[in-house]
Amino acid sequence: MIGQTLGHYRIEARIGEGGMGVVYRASDTRLGRTVAIKVLHADRIADPERRRRFVHEAKAASALNHPNIITIHEIDAQDGVDFIVMEFVEGQTLDQIIGRRGLRLTEAFKYGVQIADALAKAHAAGIVHRDLKPANIMVTGDGLVKSSTSAWPSSPSRPAPIHRRRPKRSWVRRLPIPRKAPSSARSRTCRRSRRRGAR
Repeated sequence: MIGQTLGHYRIEARIGEGGMGVVYRASDTRLGRTVAIKVLHADRIADPERRRRFVHEAKAASALNHPNIITIHEIDAQDGVDFIVMEFVEGQTLDQIIGRRGLRLTEAFKYGVQIADALAKAHAAGIVHRDLKPANIMVTGDGLVKSSTSAWPSSPSRPAPIHRRRPKRSWVRRLPIPRKAPSSARSRTCRRSRRRGAR
């Protein structure tokens, strides 16, 4: 699709691919800006359920407005091709950053706080990220985290249920709890010693 146009967007380069579609860098010929366009896989366009999920994904993500979440500009279709137009983020995935040199504690904390903030915003709207991983997290050159909108399936019309399951095995070692405080035990020992001395 390189060099082709979708609406007023000119496709320039392929930048990624996911389970639902391919992501391209494109130029918005009307506003003169660079955007990212996600196009549904050609072999899945004929599948009504996958197309419905694609549209649902875009609608759910477009309800989120947060500095750490990639912005959805619009959803459209042309000549049987469904696509989502979104904010283009210049940078690397967290996956690439970790793989190259690992993360210092301060970096992990900085990125983690931003990711948690984005998730909190989404959860407040009843939207749950179903595929949170470093490959879906973009980091700009300034260290700003941008969470990919490729996996926000839950409808904002109702909060997604939270399922809590008891872990099969706890990683916390259980320590015996003394029946009496050590200070109490020591005081009893001292009193007994004094009684024996008095005898």
